[in-house]
Amino acid sequence: MKQIYLDYASTTPVAQEVIDEMLKYLSFENIFGNPASNTHEYGWYAKEAVDKARQQVALLICADSREIVFTSGATESDNLAIKGVADAYANKGKHIITSSIEHKAVIDTCAYLETKGYTVSYLVPDQKGQITAEQVMQTIQPDTILVSLMAVNNELGTCYPLAEIGALCKENKILFHVDAAQGFGKIDVDVRAMNIDLLSISAHKIYGPKGVGALYVRRKPKVKLTPLIHGGGHENGYRSGTLATHQIVGLGQACVLMQKKGNSFYRHVENLRAIFLKKIEALPNITINTPLANSYPGIVNITFEGVDGEALVAMLHNLAVSMGSACNSASIEPSFVLLNIGLSQQQAHASLRFSFGQYTTVREVHIAADSVVAAVTKLRALSEQCGMGV
Repeated sequence: MKQIYLDYASTTPVAQEVIDEMLKYLSFENIFGNPASNTHEYGWYAKEAVDKARQQVALLICADSREIVFTSGATESDNLAIKGVADAYANKGKHIITSSIEHKAVIDTCAYLETKGYTVSYLVPDQKGQITAEQVMQTIQPDTILVSLMAVNNELGTCYPLAEIGALCKENKILFHVDAAQGFGKIDVDVRAMNIDLLSISAHKIYGPKGVGALYVRRKPKVKLTPLIHGGGHENGYRSGTLATHQIVGLGQACVLMQKKGNSFYRHVENLRAIFLKKIEALPNITINTPLANSYPGIVNITFEGVDGEALVAMLHNLAVSMGSACNSASIEPSFVLLNIGLSQQQAHASLRFSFGQYTTVREVHIAADSVVAAVTKLRALSEQCGMGV
């Protein structure tokens, strides 16, 4: 029996409409040219496709298409935004504000800059992973040049108050970067209204292909960035390299689909999470780490006291679930996100992340919840028999 997939926060399957669109840009019979080739129609048609995709991405975040820089994904976008700003504005200051539960693409990039003489303040979240504008305000220094925070936490689903933080950054003339890998296309993001200067996105979180993403870079007032990759000066000099037309087209088509689904998609995952939790909450001694009133409903993180997470995952052989971020799945260490919101190592090891998507059905959620209840009950019984207890 095929596993029920509940790991949409890790990656999503590519929508068939996206696949169909991408196939038009691969073979000789179709549009395979280099978008940078401006002397013949093969290149013209490819460039036209890239420009269309750029508009499709921009529309989803209320941006200008000229502000979209295509990259290999959110990790590269995060690196370009943070390192690019750090270098370009080093004469203004060398202080960066982020949080202790950001994605590793942000955490590790900031740690790297610390070795280069920059100082980084890591905001500590509350027990539900929330960061406030007041925390940011209290941490601003005269030499602060950048605030980098995510839209939706990848392990908890917690949403940050982007508009409040953006207004604060604008008032203090500090650049605001948002890692929107988990939020792009799923929650409302308006870079203008929220005063966001840079925003990272990834296609494979919204039913597009892996290996492509983008960075929004504000034009007015213009944000300066030192590029990471030098070469032919592609993407207005921000990111050199031949553009992967088929992948970019896939990202654009995925944006179109998310735009069409809009509220219906949000309501779908919201309903699924409610159904799942109603059954799961019948279990005693569990903690829902996700703030249900202030989060993206496609993600829920739960601690099952007295249960080893790895043993639970092994017993849930019919489910595809995660103990945390896919980027840290090779590590046997407990989730640093859960530790930073106050969980003990034992509690962090007893926690699982369940994430839902557009292809998840109500029937699958019922089966999944029943499986979790049965597995946790069995593991606790075995633990009691061994004299360990809950």
